Amino acid sequence: MLRRDIPSRLLPILLAGVAASGFAVACLAQAPPLPPPHRPNDIKQHRLPRNAKREMHQEVDALERQWRQAQLSDDIDTMDKLLSDDFLGTTANGQVVTKAQQLDRMKTHALALTQLDISDTKIKLIGQVAIVNSLAQIAGMMDEKPIEGAFRYTRVYQRLPNGTWKITSFSATRAPNVQIGNSTKPAPPAS
Repeated sequence: MLRRDIPSRLLPILLAGVAASGFAVACLAQAPPLPPPHRPNDIKQHRLPRNAKREMHQEVDALERQWRQAQLSDDIDTMDKLLSDDFLGTTANGQVVTKAQQLDRMKTHALALTQLDISDTKIKLIGQVAIVNSLAQIAGMMDEKPIEGAFRYTRVYQRLPNGTWKITSFSATRAPNVQIGNSTKPAPPAS
């Protein structure tokens, strides 16, 4: 039942539009249903099994000990294995360093630590990522100047598909008033 007052040149356009809308409806009817919207309570279903989480925690804790020992002994080979190729670190003085720069700092002894005592370590696992926060009491030389004091640091590890963990990010911040033992000791001013 076409109306006679529709110009004949518009008739193919109208029929094409009707056909296209029919095709769209048919496609939508065959499309899989959309997933329900994400809600915060849905996060529980993505949690790791308790034993897997414990194993990952132990792996990261062991890597932290390796990192500490490599840092103290200028073990460039171990540090090279620990750092990801796209590693970025932020030093306590605000300098951003790549993996190559970090390894070079170790080779040239731009940072040479004689003390690196770690405490108050917290490891947070999120999927295949581990975020480590710790308190470090350090002493040594940085850029030919003595460095000593308490620093908070954050190190981020990523677990690769082959199961290897790599450090992808690091950031250190001087902790001016840190509870050490039974007293609060202010850190010396930054050089």
